[in-house]
Amino acid sequence: MSGTISIARSDQETTISIKGRFNFEMHSQFRAAYQEETTDKSHSRRFIIDLAGTEYIDSSALGMLLLLREEAGTNEADIEIANARPEIRKILETANFQRLFKIT
Repeated sequence: MSGTISIARSDQETTISIKGRFNFEMHSQFRAAYQEETTDKSHSRRFIIDLAGTEYIDSSALGMLLLLREEAGTNEADIEIANARPEIRKILETANFQRLFKIT
């Protein structure tokens, strides 16, 4: 069973909150959560991926985060991964995501 996604948008920021299992089953839902903002390159956008309610993350979820970064503008992208549980934070750090994302 996969998790659920909720989205909060303001003028400059999109927060994507993931609850439950962040895995391949969430691919289309996760992509839909940010796709509109990444197609409009006229202004920069800040993304926060809130993992406070995330219980599990797999390699496909890591790939989805990388895809978001690529579609948001790679090095220019302002993406923060927030509130990860210690076991999920360890996975992110093992994959060296702290070099690509701000992890708080």
